[in-house]
Amino acid sequence: MKEKKIYFVDVTNRDGVQTSRLGLAKLQKTIINLMLDDMGITQSEFGFPTTKHELNYLNGNLELVERNVIRKTKLSGWMRAIPEDVELSFNNVPKLKHINMSQSTSEQMIHGKYGSKRTPDDILKITSDAVKCAVEKGAQTIGVNAEDASRSDISYLIKYALAAKDAGAVKFRYCDTLGYEDPQTTYERIFTIAKETGMDIELHYHNDLGMATGCSVMGAKAAIDAGVNAYINTAINGMGERAGNADLVSCLLAITKSAGFRGNYQIDPNIDLSKTWQLAKYTAYAFGVPIPMNQPAVGDNAFAHESGIHADGALKDRRNYELYDFEELGRGEPEIIETGRMITTGEYGGIKGFRNVYDNLELEFKDEHEARNILELVRYANVHTQKPLTSSELRFIYYYPDIAAKIMTVSPYYEPQGAIKQRVDANILTMPHRIV
Repeated sequence: MKEKKIYFVDVTNRDGVQTSRLGLAKLQKTIINLMLDDMGITQSEFGFPTTKHELNYLNGNLELVERNVIRKTKLSGWMRAIPEDVELSFNNVPKLKHINMSQSTSEQMIHGKYGSKRTPDDILKITSDAVKCAVEKGAQTIGVNAEDASRSDISYLIKYALAAKDAGAVKFRYCDTLGYEDPQTTYERIFTIAKETGMDIELHYHNDLGMATGCSVMGAKAAIDAGVNAYINTAINGMGERAGNADLVSCLLAITKSAGFRGNYQIDPNIDLSKTWQLAKYTAYAFGVPIPMNQPAVGDNAFAHESGIHADGALKDRRNYELYDFEELGRGEPEIIETGRMITTGEYGGIKGFRNVYDNLELEFKDEHEARNILELVRYANVHTQKPLTSSELRFIYYYPDIAAKIMTVSPYYEPQGAIKQRVDANILTMPHRIV
């Protein structure tokens, strides 16, 4: 029998961007997908195919898959587990192949969100119908999510998973939506569900009690021990709603370096830990949230020693006080910071400064038309991100200008009907009104 493995589904571009008061531009989400692919992460849940402002970005990124730019990371869309959402998703994003669909399964949420409109049996039927619809639309992999699974009756979760499996789903996502669970309870519940359903299990944990990483890896252990593959849901730097999601790097290191996992459980062999540092730094910059000093592996103090005993021991043999090597994570290279003259390019940049920036990247333009066109895209990108562009962003625009233009194009929904149409037609909007 083929050895079961622990795979990673990064949800930064779906759940991480739902962090209150924060977000990512579509260009930044695209760069994260490219970096995840470079790192060999199994899957990126890259967005919402029912949301209008996501569509050019989603379709553009799937074009990158077709062009073999994104090669290792599967791009999956998220939607509610109702047939209408599935229909709309595949109409909006026809090349979508991998999806996860979600339903609330706890008594609290079924009654608290739906009132008397839906029963547990209704949830089973609607989910099954949605899965069948996705099969008809040509979805290659379908995962079903149980929202608030950790507060759901386990026998109902098994029934829910089996109904979805019968309809064509291949993965079951166990969502600890409130960060309620502990590692021991996680192991017991996941082992039971995996044994009873025979489905690969996704582990989706939030960090409200500070146990997202612990629960994620124990859930993965339970799935493997029960004979199925595990898919840990993570976010880069632990971004996400409230206290965030399980951190990608922490989960990877817990499985590859900790006492009970190292050598006993295998991760996706495509994953390259040396890309960790670059990915964490870019994501922190894009979100505008600095990496905490004490963050595992990528924090400023992760390999810093000051105590006399620690410093002496680390200098004699790094293994005295370092569990893993900073080189493994892509750290250790000196970073050059310009302290003299600096030429940048942005939304008001001119052609001379723009050419200087690209000369430093060792990228040339064949003619003036190419240079001027890329310059305009760079200006739009700066408006789009409202941050100085990184070298990765500048290179992406250079190599894939058509995709860059597409993902940065958002057409607002504006079809005046009803009361708003009456206001516009009556020219009421032209009257002076105080805005501030």
